[in-house]
Amino acid sequence: MQYTLTTDTAAAAGALDDLAALYETVFAEPPYLEGLRDVADFLDRYQREHRTPGFRLALAHDDDGTLGGFAYGLPLSSTTTWWNGLIDTSLPADFTREDGHRTFVVMELAVRADRRGHRIGSTLHSLLLDQVDAQRVTLAVRPEAPAAAWYEHLGYDLIGMSRPWPEAPIYRVMIRALPRLPSTSP
Repeated sequence: MQYTLTTDTAAAAGALDDLAALYETVFAEPPYLEGLRDVADFLDRYQREHRTPGFRLALAHDDDGTLGGFAYGLPLSSTTTWWNGLIDTSLPADFTREDGHRTFVVMELAVRADRRGHRIGSTLHSLLLDQVDAQRVTLAVRPEAPAAAWYEHLGYDLIGMSRPWPEAPIYRVMIRALPRLPSTSP
């Protein structure tokens, strides 16, 4: 497996066809059972998000070039609605305050079914977060998905349950502190 990380907007845009095909395959599986509308929503969202300053895309390719997995994320901006959909808890304003640097969000992480169990997801997750200059990382995961327990194993803590839009399923919103990067100033 060959791993790459890109922050280049053009390279991220060029990866979209492969990402969409893998997304469609992975998220058609239970418990997600996503369909064409969900894939279209992913495409629309990705086309906006990959232009965000601080966007990062980690890719895992087999030796033949086939995409085996991907992860991407970006910093939460000061205008984010990320924390608005919580349904079982209210967070203090200081916790939800964002400035484009405080919190990095893992938007998607997907690994082809036949490649799971080989630490590809862990490697993608580590590569995605390596050298991210943020205090914390957050993500949302379906509670019934096997990934929910995996994220707990990685050190994420539950913040609360969320329904980010009216027709959305329930998600677990999780967070974890990130190690501080060493200062580069003398």
